Amino acid sequence: MGTPDKSPECGCDGTAAQPVAQPTAAQPSAVRVLLIDDDEDDHFLTAERLGDVPGRPYQLEWTAQYAEGLDAICAGAHDVYLLDYRLGARTGIDLLREAHERGCSGPVILLTGQGQSRTDLEALDAGADDYLEKSGLTSSLLDRAIRYALAQHRAEAELEQKVAARTEELARANDALREADRRKDEFLATLAHELRNPLAPIRNSLEILSLAGDAPDAVRAQRERIERQVGHLQRLIEDLLDVSRITTGKMRLQTEPLALGEALEVALEASAPALGRAGVAVEVRAPDEPVRLVGDRVRLAQVFTNLLVNAAKFTESGGRVTVSVSVAGGTVSVAVADTGVGFPPELGPALFDLFTQGDRSLNRSQSGLGIGLALVRRLAEMHGGTATAASAGPGTGATFTVTLPIAEPRE
Repeated sequence: MGTPDKSPECGCDGTAAQPVAQPTAAQPSAVRVLLIDDDEDDHFLTAERLGDVPGRPYQLEWTAQYAEGLDAICAGAHDVYLLDYRLGARTGIDLLREAHERGCSGPVILLTGQGQSRTDLEALDAGADDYLEKSGLTSSLLDRAIRYALAQHRAEAELEQKVAARTEELARANDALREADRRKDEFLATLAHELRNPLAPIRNSLEILSLAGDAPDAVRAQRERIERQVGHLQRLIEDLLDVSRITTGKMRLQTEPLALGEALEVALEASAPALGRAGVAVEVRAPDEPVRLVGDRVRLAQVFTNLLVNAAKFTESGGRVTVSVSVAGGTVSVAVADTGVGFPPELGPALFDLFTQGDRSLNRSQSGLGIGLALVRRLAEMHGGTATAASAGPGTGATFTVTLPIAEPRE
């Protein structure tokens, strides 16, 4: 039995081949083949067969040692491995199984002089790509087996990459679904709470009315209380309907030429009660010349109302909200800045997501469904604009900016 450092060696092109530990440099297109066989004659035979392949596409290296062959497979320095069934006291099947236990693999073709089907099945079960009998080995047969093994492993590697990528995509999708499900559960819980809140004062007012008799002051006070709570319920339901219309693509804008100041005036009037209850002052900074838009008058007023009410919710009494209008590059920006609780800068984009409570993670005492800002962004986008949120951090206030295209002036 020969060894790489004591026996003469022959490459498939008739030149001397080096041991595995010192491989010769292959041609760029040559396929590196390692023969793991303890019979030197088999080495010469294999070199001859590969040398007869047209174009001499193979570079053959050889080792007679079981351990060296195992290490070579795990190192992956060769393109394909020809493995003899008999390796002294052990077998090529043992080597294959040990390689797989180490997590190693490669294109492997088992060579044997035994024509037994059991060995064939054993080899394939152990991870061999093919099984060839030495007695009938020809150059074309060996060439075809090597090419098949290489193609098989290439396909398996591509499939594994695709499976891994798909698995990662599915994992991300599952995470996103779980997060969406969690947020919807939170939203439904908040919705139930928000719908229940007005019912208690309405019920109390009805009981007081039943006991008040003809007392006009008591009747008027309770009627106003009921009207406020019913208005709150109506706003909640309208917001929910708007979300449904937008998400299903059923909302249609009634666009017309208008001045931005008109929508802002309506928004300031609509949000005045909320700002007044919060004890927050409002300052408006706008250019003297009117800014012309083409948009839905009602929906734009809704955008700015939601921003002002949001600012009132998260600004403490004595604070200030500033509405600034600026024109640049064919667009107008309306920035609503408050002196309230602020939020971590990285939370800005998430505040506009549906089913996200816009509480800035700092003021859980404020009520709301967390869809007001989502409506702001969706309506701004439907007008061809954008909505952004910015804050320097907790306690520094926040600025919500809506940018819209302005109308081209007529001749």
